[in-house]
Amino acid sequence: MKTIRLSIGIAWLWLIAPAWGQSKGTLVIIGGGSRPEAIIERIILESGLRTGGYGVVLPMSSESDSAVFYACEPFWTAGITSLAGMNFRKGVEQTPSRLDSVRNARLIYITGGDQERFMGVVRGTPLEQTIREAFQRGALVAGTSAGAAVMSEAMITGNQLQDTAYTSTFRAIAPRNLETKPGLGLVKQVLIDQHFLIRSRHNRLLTGIIDFPDYLGIGIDESTAIVVNGLQAEVIGTSQVLTISNPSKSRREQSNKLGAEGLRISIYLPGDKFTLPGPKSKAGVKPTK
Repeated sequence: MKTIRLSIGIAWLWLIAPAWGQSKGTLVIIGGGSRPEAIIERIILESGLRTGGYGVVLPMSSESDSAVFYACEPFWTAGITSLAGMNFRKGVEQTPSRLDSVRNARLIYITGGDQERFMGVVRGTPLEQTIREAFQRGALVAGTSAGAAVMSEAMITGNQLQDTAYTSTFRAIAPRNLETKPGLGLVKQVLIDQHFLIRSRHNRLLTGIIDFPDYLGIGIDESTAIVVNGLQAEVIGTSQVLTISNPSKSRREQSNKLGAEGLRISIYLPGDKFTLPGPKSKAGVKPTK
């Protein structure tokens, strides 16, 4: 009986591990803006590019022809030349050789631009699964701005469903206003917002964490990133990262406005670490030293 129970327990752990992001890979999620040397060096270190291998840049978020150059330039400055751009097009066949190039890369870097433009090319295609496979096998996946937004399951598109005129922040915390669509799902049960402090996106993430009370909201400022290994996130760069959670799943609605009580907000500085959602984890909590 003990043997049977042990076998069942091991099987259960094996089944839930992928669901909670326990891959061999690492994420570097950048809030946009400039990329300080510390962020570039950390990507190089975590990906192992100084010891061999190569990286691919996926520029599909951007309409600019210079997106690959801009992504590669700081790596070239750091002495890493083994990067190449791979621009997949919507409706164009994703050949096995190109997919293999992504699958076997040590670094997959997703540029800024429009996250829905990126997912419009990738969603439901072999490339989407290839990126996940590479991450599960140990690749480092990095993304900035739109490339940060696509990391999560529920991706904030930036669009509002009620106030349809685009603004860099939400003018109200209102129900049925935040638009989300499926992202890559490389990190689970989080909402990621970028350019967070400099563009005052608090209203947007507060709306999100009321709409998704089981999720941890993560607002990453410019020139700042989180390095995600398993369920641990470390802040690097020059600014701050905010986390917002709704532990009591509070939600009230009145006159097209949202209310909630007991929300938890933390502000993290470079070098700080916090916990992501997972089995028996206290999401957003800073580990004790």
